[in-house]
Amino acid sequence: MTDHDRARLDYANLLASHVDGGLEAARLEGDLAVRFRAAWEEVQRRRASGDMGFLELPEATEAVAAVKDVADGFGQWFEDVVVLGIGGSGLGAIAVRDALLGPFWNERDDEARDHFPRLHVVDNPDPSTFGRLLDRLDPGRTLFNVVSKSGSTAETMAQYLVARAWVEEAVEADRVRGHFLFTTDPRAGALRSIAEAEGIPALSVPPNVGGRFSVLSAVGLLPAAVCGVDVDGLLAGARDMMSRCREPDLAGNPGALLATLLHAADTEAGRHVHVLMPYADRLRSFAFWFQQLWAESLGKARALDGGPAHTGPTPLASVGASDQHSLLQLFIEGPKDKVVLFVSVTDRGDDLTIPAGHPDMPSLAYLGGHTLGELLDTERRATAEALRREGRPNATILIPRVEAHALGELFMLFEMATVYAGALYGVDPLDQPGVELGKRLTYGLMGREGHEAPDIDDGDPRFIA
Repeated sequence: MTDHDRARLDYANLLASHVDGGLEAARLEGDLAVRFRAAWEEVQRRRASGDMGFLELPEATEAVAAVKDVADGFGQWFEDVVVLGIGGSGLGAIAVRDALLGPFWNERDDEARDHFPRLHVVDNPDPSTFGRLLDRLDPGRTLFNVVSKSGSTAETMAQYLVARAWVEEAVEADRVRGHFLFTTDPRAGALRSIAEAEGIPALSVPPNVGGRFSVLSAVGLLPAAVCGVDVDGLLAGARDMMSRCREPDLAGNPGALLATLLHAADTEAGRHVHVLMPYADRLRSFAFWFQQLWAESLGKARALDGGPAHTGPTPLASVGASDQHSLLQLFIEGPKDKVVLFVSVTDRGDDLTIPAGHPDMPSLAYLGGHTLGELLDTERRATAEALRREGRPNATILIPRVEAHALGELFMLFEMATVYAGALYGVDPLDQPGVELGKRLTYGLMGREGHEAPDIDDGDPRFIA
């Protein structure tokens, strides 16, 4: 595989030689290389201890075979597959769906989808959304994939109970279980208990894989495989990137470089907002997957040693060229607190030529003969240059095309960058203590056994009539 056939990181516009206020390149062979080596050793230590189970997923052949068996059989009996899962249990599946199935998958007819089912991912328990979706589906031809590692996620389990009652009203009692598939802990939790008691098929999420790192487990692979996505290609891309990101040499490790450069920009230059801006609609959802990964992993109040920690950078999902007409003004002339990461696609595969028209109008005539893909990439290059000229650091991740191998590379690149960044910040990138308090308060307010209803201080509400 040549360099142009794999994901590459162009970080020139993060360096002082290219942008005012950038990083001195010599530091990548000096103090930053030393700092990274300590981070690399910490990641290797935690990997050896078994903490970082996501690194085992690309090689988990038995788990992948189980996913394929379910997808090729059980999953193909239905016209619609609905994934119920929130956070990492939904964002990865959405990112894979949008990138690899492409736009308007659910609107295509059966032949255009090669008779694979439509795929819906419901991650927010908004009754308007879920209710209108159920109104459009045939309960006798719908499969619900309920995804919760703990088996007790309030939002997901509430949706499951609604979906179960909906199915029970429409099909015979002995057929209800055939409309559900669980993805959960291999041994514990409510979903595992229900699966064992009722004979509902269940796939496992490894105990050492957290939700936001689970896209390459059954969490993300089952919805993809059900719709015919090349999961082997996805995993192969992840393996290739993982191999590159194991290098102890900073210069040869793309995940380490990304983490080191962003960490230095945040902690030394005040670039606290990290924008991911793919120039491809099919990667829009990937940016939201990154947003959770970066925020939940690095936004910590406590360091690993128990002391106070840097609270971490703020990720922002964006998309080019749409946000050139929305956020770019802020990026260029607003506070100098941002780093922008572009994602560029070399071969779009389905480009459209712009016809020549209105030759008497210079504001239109120049477009004729170019392509939409050419225009999009030109705008990406121009935006990067505009940022550079205004002293706004940026970098570009280039992928050859939006396909399974490249997407697998992107997932692993950012997962590895996240754990290296966690080591650089001195925090645990695998936990999420800040999320747990809200969960406990919700349980108490909703009356869950064993959780006392809390007093909620709503302050002194003031309303304008």
